[in-house]
Amino acid sequence: MSEPKVRVRVAHNVVHLPVVALRGLVVFPNNVVHFEVGRAKSIAAIEAAMHGNSNIFLVAQKDMDTEEPTQKDLYTFGVIAEIKQVLRVSEELVKVLVEGKTRAKLLELDTTGKFLQAEVRSAPVRGISADKRTQTEALVRSLKDCFEEYLSYSPQISKDVVYNIVSSDSPLYLSEYMPANLLFKYEDKQTILNESTLLGRLEKLLVLLHQECDVLSIEKELDDKVNVQMDKNQRDYYLREQMHIISEELGDVDDTRAEAEEYAAKIKALHLESDSETKLLKECDRLSKMAGNQAEISVIRTFLDTVIALPWHITTEDDLDQAHARKVLDRDHYGLEKVKERILEILAVRKLNTDVKGQIICLVGPPGVGKTSIARSVAECMNRKFARMSLGGVHDEAEIRGHRRTYIGAMPGRIISAVNSAKSSNPVILLDEIDKLSGDYRGDPSSALLEVLDPEQNKSFKDNYLDVPFDLSEVLFITTANDASRIPGPLYDRMDVIELPSYTRVEKYNIAKKHLLPKQLKNNGLEGRVTFSPAAIYEIIDGYTREAGVRTLERTITAVLRKCAQKIAAGETEKISVSATMVKSLLGPEKVKPTFISRTDSVGIANGLAWTSVGGEMLPVEVSVIPNGSGKVELTGSLGDVMKESAQLAVTYARVHAETYGIAPEQFKNTDIHIHAPEGAVPKDGPSAGVTLTTALISALSGYPVRHNLAMTGEITLHGNVLPIGGLKEKSMAAFREGISTVLIPKDNESDLYEVDEEVKKAVRFVPVSDLSQVLKAALLLPPARTAGRTAHAVPQATQLIATEESAAKEPSTVM
Repeated sequence: MSEPKVRVRVAHNVVHLPVVALRGLVVFPNNVVHFEVGRAKSIAAIEAAMHGNSNIFLVAQKDMDTEEPTQKDLYTFGVIAEIKQVLRVSEELVKVLVEGKTRAKLLELDTTGKFLQAEVRSAPVRGISADKRTQTEALVRSLKDCFEEYLSYSPQISKDVVYNIVSSDSPLYLSEYMPANLLFKYEDKQTILNESTLLGRLEKLLVLLHQECDVLSIEKELDDKVNVQMDKNQRDYYLREQMHIISEELGDVDDTRAEAEEYAAKIKALHLESDSETKLLKECDRLSKMAGNQAEISVIRTFLDTVIALPWHITTEDDLDQAHARKVLDRDHYGLEKVKERILEILAVRKLNTDVKGQIICLVGPPGVGKTSIARSVAECMNRKFARMSLGGVHDEAEIRGHRRTYIGAMPGRIISAVNSAKSSNPVILLDEIDKLSGDYRGDPSSALLEVLDPEQNKSFKDNYLDVPFDLSEVLFITTANDASRIPGPLYDRMDVIELPSYTRVEKYNIAKKHLLPKQLKNNGLEGRVTFSPAAIYEIIDGYTREAGVRTLERTITAVLRKCAQKIAAGETEKISVSATMVKSLLGPEKVKPTFISRTDSVGIANGLAWTSVGGEMLPVEVSVIPNGSGKVELTGSLGDVMKESAQLAVTYARVHAETYGIAPEQFKNTDIHIHAPEGAVPKDGPSAGVTLTTALISALSGYPVRHNLAMTGEITLHGNVLPIGGLKEKSMAAFREGISTVLIPKDNESDLYEVDEEVKKAVRFVPVSDLSQVLKAALLLPPARTAGRTAHAVPQATQLIATEESAAKEPSTVM
């Protein structure tokens, strides 16, 4: 194969030369450089130059990764160099020693041949004019001063290079020798090579050298810090090793370092926020520095074990299917349709918007109506873990927030403990009896619950024991209460209240038949051996229990089953069918005595209605008129201040309207009035007995009897208006339970009848009234003559408001 020929043509300092594109290397004139060549075209260019006059054009390429460079990939300025030596290492690698001759400019590049050829023109650096010599000398001195600083940071520079730079005063020599031999980036070297004036080259070289000194200075500071830290770490390691050996000699073989490392690995695996992780890792570091016999080491271990055991990122997937939720609620609870609808609505919203947070459900109702069991059913519906914490009697804030670790025996609060027991960060937590919270000198737990139940704050709830934030925003809190009025206002505002009413007689029967009886038959091992007739269940409900819920009913059924179990165990019989008569023989006489109410049309006795935290109750009021008195009014029956004021209003109304009901005005001066509410040991208060007090008083003074099958409730004003009251649902349940056929309610409470149970509305007639004249016309058995005369004029709606006792009993209706 013939050798490649090189065209060498000189015209106006323009020559054609073989080209080697350098990667990461810049060659300066008057400098000897050796480098390796591996690309085929570059090796061919070296061979072509060797067959010519050994001259070759060396130019750096802009991107080191470019394999086949074109003219646009190469810098404009390079160096014409003479090849001094070529050493072939292998077929694909050649080592070359060159000496730079002169700076040249690339005019045109030919890439079509076996090697790169270029048309270049010599481009020497322009010299320095006479007026710039002083400035040039100053630049040379600055360069040497800066170089001395550079040497303090880079002592690895060879002595020959240092000598050549320090001993030379030639600006041209320094401008080419210094960038060629100092550790600059090749882009910066190329910038100096591109500069055509000697003064400009010296200025750029000085700036570059200053920058390099600054970088090296920072690197040295960092190296010093690293070395100091390494020395400290080595010293700490040495001391720990000594402590470890001493501990072994003393018989304390607990390796706290390995234990601390194990804790640290577990903490890092939790992927907590950086602040929390840093704080916990500091505790691990403290543990690693302690001897195994120190007392505090157990405190740190307990703390770290508690933190690691928490379900930081463990959740359960919600099941928000409406059909499944309805099935679970119907399986576990009879009735309570409105309550179930509210719960299903909440689940539906969560299904449509999975990001919804902050719903705090509060179940309010009498004891034994199923508040706790409903919370369990909600957890089952949603496929969530369930945890319960009782707040009854809690009076220490630390019970909620936890104790600080500075105290002996410190532990997390009940909230964190409940989450930990649930082993999930999104459980259903039941806060039972939230209305029974009480505060003392140790703090107010209800205030601590404000953060727990506030969706804007509980995302970073910080327990005093943990001292790191824990996210409670995914937790569904359900609270229960018997009396909503005892819940602190700020807490009440954060909750979605769902009221659970008292059970009717029929509901209790169905609950006993479908839930309580099968459960207790199984618990007592009597499945298939004991049966209850419907009459037996009703006998227990009517004769042995009086409650809003079903707890006493369940206990009584259990008592009957125990006696049956005794008979079967004794071999007296194999199967028992419990009837109403047998219930009496097993349990003895009926324990529930009839409530004291007016059961005949009587003078001076009116049936009122009252609300208690355990359901509605009847509240009869008695009034007696004592002749030959002095006009004194006596109030007995443990009446509160508000109820006493209602009695005074009733007396005033009776005196003002005495003539309307045939009462002699002087009767108020010559007689004493005694007003009494039976069951004197039970405190009574509230304004809703106003209509009852007035009715009983007017009846006692006029001699007109009060209907016995009628009950009433409502607050009165001085002019006889009837104002709305609360607790209508519970009060109506009490009237229904006692067989009352008609209930007088304030006109403004008519909308509350929507909440009353359908069974109650079918059995009880509700009559809305707006003033006392309507109440008295409906409640008193007035003679026909008075009805047709003046009284009829005073109370025009009397005959329309209420039917006779007989017709009301035959055809019950509801007035909405």
